[in-house]
Amino acid sequence: MTVSPTPSATSFGFIPFNSVSFQNTEQFHGAVRTQLAHDIEVLFAYAELPSPLVDACLYVMTGHGKLVRPLLVASTFASVNHSNTNETANDAYKSPDKETKQDKDLETLLENDSDYDMSRRAALAVELLHTYSLVHDDLPCMDDDELRRGQPTCHIAFDEAAALLAGDVLQTLAFEVLTAEMPTFAHFDANIASQLLAIFAPRARRMVAGQMLDLNAEASTDISQENLEAIHRDKTGALIEAAMLMGGICAGATAPQRMALQECAQHIGLAFQVQDDILDVTTSTDMLGKPAGSDEKLDKSTYVKLMGVDDATSYAQSLFDDGRAAISRELSDNQDNIGKNNDALLALIEWLWSRKK
Repeated sequence: MTVSPTPSATSFGFIPFNSVSFQNTEQFHGAVRTQLAHDIEVLFAYAELPSPLVDACLYVMTGHGKLVRPLLVASTFASVNHSNTNETANDAYKSPDKETKQDKDLETLLENDSDYDMSRRAALAVELLHTYSLVHDDLPCMDDDELRRGQPTCHIAFDEAAALLAGDVLQTLAFEVLTAEMPTFAHFDANIASQLLAIFAPRARRMVAGQMLDLNAEASTDISQENLEAIHRDKTGALIEAAMLMGGICAGATAPQRMALQECAQHIGLAFQVQDDILDVTTSTDMLGKPAGSDEKLDKSTYVKLMGVDDATSYAQSLFDDGRAAISRELSDNQDNIGKNNDALLALIEWLWSRKK
């Protein structure tokens, strides 16, 4: 690992999430959120955007979102690191002279090493891209929503021009952060960055294409489950795929591990959308932080509309089960951890399944 000459994150009063035990899900997620909040501040100080553009960007990036996608990056990074460290430690036990990855981590745990910092960049990137999509989706020309993450949408708090440009710049920053020279970050790893871009760019394009397909399907009375899933594999699932694969790449995931992560992400991405459709009709606006019943208002094609609440719930459960099974086959020790909170990625999947907003 390359150690950064820049100050460690501990200089800013918190511990990096890669040094927090993920046996405590709440603590691990709190560390990820704290790191991300700090990195957002660093990013916008670096970007030097004019007002009101910077104000609009900070407004939408510091709201009360679930931060599912950066949590997926961090949890995958932690799980793959843990899995591969265990395997390396087992090999070293057979060959005592071999230095283990775990020993090296102990020496650099509180430093900004390049692997950890690339995962920070990836977490920022997916949250920037996701937030851009929300800002644009809320515009009058799209879903015309006035509430997002429990606060007025960007075009309501500012104006349509500021919201449009905020979305534009968040999208460009999502790619820039992967290689930008920013304070508190190690110099970017060119090899990892190129792999991240190869994963991220096509899935960003798929997300936008999926939104177009979703708009095309509004008011459709005969859309099939197959067609609905094709929409959401892109609109929702593509960025979830990107988050998990990018976290895995930063942790040095093997080819079989990447295949397992992609399979898991495909199940979780669909499950997440099915859940959203269910919550839209079963949860209040106050709980959701956005208008409840908006899918029905826009006459969108949803899993609830297609299946009903009970069957959609059963379908979501089966998708989560398939996601767990996919990663348990490849990440060492996970087979015994299913349903427990001692693996970051499995714990996050449990957290997602139990969410109420």
